[in-house]
Amino acid sequence: MKRAYRLDGNLCAHCGNKIEDAVRNVEGVIDARVNFLTMRFTLEADDDLFPQALEESKRLFDAIEPGCTIRG
Repeated sequence: MKRAYRLDGNLCAHCGNKIEDAVRNVEGVIDARVNFLTMRFTLEADDDLFPQALEESKRLFDAIEPGCTIRG
């Protein structure tokens, strides 16, 4: 499953790269992309693990860039 989400708050390119790397290490994640210009986060993960991957992605956003959250 692949879904895109809007991001709220502030995000720099460096933190976006750190988040991508961290999310890609989450179980079930196939790919993760952060576009700080369009403020979009794209998550691709196994269908059965997608909800857990999304929740862990939200936690990682909060840990790495507390001012930026996934909308949706």
